[in-house]
Amino acid sequence: MNYFSSDFKLGILGGGQLGKMLLFDTRKFDIQTYVLDPSDEAPSKIACNKFFQGDLMDYETVYNFGKQVDVLTFEIELVNLEALTQLENEGLKVYPSPKTLKGIQNKGIQKQFYSDNNIPTAPFERFENLDNLKSKINDLQLPFVWKCTEFGYDGNGVKVIRQVSDLDSLPNVECIAETMIPFKNELAVIVCRNPSGEIKTYPVVEMEFHPEANQVEYVICPARIDEKVAEKARAIALNVSEKFNHVGLLAVEMFQTNDDEILVNEVAPRPHNSGHYSIEASYTSQFENHLRAILDLPLGNTDSKVAGIMVNLVGAEGFSGDVVYENIETILGWNGVTPHIYGKKQTRPFRKMGHVTIVNENMAEARRIAEEVKNTIRVISGQ
Repeated sequence: MNYFSSDFKLGILGGGQLGKMLLFDTRKFDIQTYVLDPSDEAPSKIACNKFFQGDLMDYETVYNFGKQVDVLTFEIELVNLEALTQLENEGLKVYPSPKTLKGIQNKGIQKQFYSDNNIPTAPFERFENLDNLKSKINDLQLPFVWKCTEFGYDGNGVKVIRQVSDLDSLPNVECIAETMIPFKNELAVIVCRNPSGEIKTYPVVEMEFHPEANQVEYVICPARIDEKVAEKARAIALNVSEKFNHVGLLAVEMFQTNDDEILVNEVAPRPHNSGHYSIEASYTSQFENHLRAILDLPLGNTDSKVAGIMVNLVGAEGFSGDVVYENIETILGWNGVTPHIYGKKQTRPFRKMGHVTIVNENMAEARRIAEEVKNTIRVISGQ
């Protein structure tokens, strides 16, 4: 099929920052794109050929959107599965497939998938709702990690339960209780696979989290770990990809335990925060490789050209309203520093508003500059 400067149409469900960054590459290749998002102010609106406003969980909306395109992908997991299944049954290429998404969308099903396929993961129990969990609290060992099985994102829907009263503020929804594993590092590996079966992994990255918001603050590539541990992490990520039989990108988040075992935490079947560094630091960015994969084109080189660190820009505490990026001019004057602004007009505490990539031949220097960036730029609201 001729994708380039043609009548071919790629549909993207979700018009957030991931879609916006994917559209950079569709424009580079002159591929027509249609985007569906609930918000009329979605970041992707300015970069696609046609924008449609609508509910991603509504069957008719998703189905009718899909009938207008030749290949359909998504940048968010919370989309109507029944509509995707019907579209696929009618012959539309949907990547990743609804079958893959079904095993990932619900975290309880996802965890059970790891257990059923002998993929190393932390022990867990599934509960119909919070009341059900509370009734069996004496069987659980504190502390544990509570996760809602659906609609969690960016640190929402996850809480460490250190005492029974920590459960009081949680919603009464389906959830899992996961054994709290002592670990050295949180790692991630992005796997890229096309329908022809070509598969590649990006280098292992290390993630540093904000202690309060449970959000990634820094992504460091390559991870500062032993090469044998890195090889094990990539091998497990490839196994997870094979079991899910996914097409496109699969971000596999992992724990490196104190005795250097690798446990899979969760996966995302799309471009991912842990791969943003690749825009500047890799030969082929995660977004370009997602595009190559879903169109069954040869995959690009996933190696890094240089050490890369990504700093998330999130809304500062105490500020809500029209966004202002304070001191962005300062960091623009620093070598190897590239800001990406997502296009969200309204900020609120801990909302992801952008990221900054730092590239440097020296990892220690890149990490030092990343700290300076974090301490210099602030995402606040106008007066």
